[in-house]
Amino acid sequence: MSSDREKIFSAIRSALAPLPERAAKPDWDNKLPVSRPAGDFDTLEAQLADKLAFASSRYYNDSQKLAELLLSEDSAFGYCDPELAPLFDKLEGITFETEYDESKIDEYRFGITKATAAVAESGTLMFTDRDTSARLGALAPWIHVAVVKKQDIVATVGEAISKFGDDPSIIFATGPSKTADVEGILIEGVHGPGIQVAFVV
Repeated sequence: MSSDREKIFSAIRSALAPLPERAAKPDWDNKLPVSRPAGDFDTLEAQLADKLAFASSRYYNDSQKLAELLLSEDSAFGYCDPELAPLFDKLEGITFETEYDESKIDEYRFGITKATAAVAESGTLMFTDRDTSARLGALAPWIHVAVVKKQDIVATVGEAISKFGDDPSIIFATGPSKTADVEGILIEGVHGPGIQVAFVV
């Protein structure tokens, strides 16, 4: 007997079967979706750091400072993308695994994965399937650390969209997960990480 999950995915696959190719992307003006920066910034990295703070995210470029955050949040054990492990494997008091084990989903207190890009104008992080080593590693732990390269910080949402390529799944994350549909009270960390960190290298 198939599980409910298998039934749902089977139905989705059947629905998509007549559509072997993705629809073409619509034409749009890249200059339209732009929010002008409130303030002067010398670099895109500085603007990103400012916008991350507005979005209740954290910005780090010092691994020791990141370790201090993790320890202060009682989050000494987690998951890390194997390609990023050399950046963090010397942090005192911090341990992680580089192969995501779903049986430890409640034990991983943080997840470290790559961000494909970061948008300076909004403090948004962009994730693609291509660059995400373990989607649960990015979504399930209380703390998600997205490692983004300086050269992958773009000025606008439009520039980030131009980096989509043919990836089948792309996520934009601006701050930690939020909901306010219960009593109108804003709660963070309900459907995803409660603390979103951008670590710039």
